Amino acid sequence: MLKALVVDDEAPARSELRYLLDEAGGVEVVGEASNAVEALQLIKAIPYDVVFLDIDMPGLSGVELAEQLSTMDRPPSIVFVTAHSEHAVKAFEVAANDYLVKPVEVTRLRQCIERLRPAQGTPARIERIPVEKAGRKLLLQVEDISYIMAKDDYSYLHTDRERYLSTISLAQLETKLEAQGFFRVHRRYLVNLARVKEVVPMYGGTMLLTLDDHDATQVPVSRRRVPSLKRSLGL
Repeated sequence: MLKALVVDDEAPARSELRYLLDEAGGVEVVGEASNAVEALQLIKAIPYDVVFLDIDMPGLSGVELAEQLSTMDRPPSIVFVTAHSEHAVKAFEVAANDYLVKPVEVTRLRQCIERLRPAQGTPARIERIPVEKAGRKLLLQVEDISYIMAKDDYSYLHTDRERYLSTISLAQLETKLEAQGFFRVHRRYLVNLARVKEVVPMYGGTMLLTLDDHDATQVPVSRRRVPSLKRSLGL
């Protein structure tokens, strides 16, 4: 059983999450806090496995608390539970383990809990990335991304047929996604190696990758990155 702390400034919200966690199973709620300062005191007193954390709270916000917890020797896993999806970018930056949007469904909560088990003692695995398209803020599944292209301080995430904007830099995305099969093939491109269909050697020691998306997109590989890419692909 994962030992959990529930942090929310609204008592009904804490009660509802307690109920949902009991339904989902695998988690024992051993503490509650109505604000971030109180939560910080409890976390220093008791070693929690996971903190289910609201973002919008009076005083210290949930994100600010998560930033403080990240400096601990053995910080608990962080799961943000909020009604506002626009905070997903900041949650990503502080390496939250998951991001649940209210109203939370039990099925989604069970998925979150299952991900937390292997996460204890290992780096957080990113499942979704906050993006924007046509004025809407969305959470994009990592497995759906074919490649990512840098554009100034922003990034464009490409799926099979769509393109999404992210305010997260390519360097940050590389750090977060490297363990999930993404490879920096060029200063402007990060590629999901699972989506590579063809590798073509080019003049001057460079390469060209063809992806398995709808447009059979071709992505250049810089000469400096060719040797390590070959090793990653087993070539």
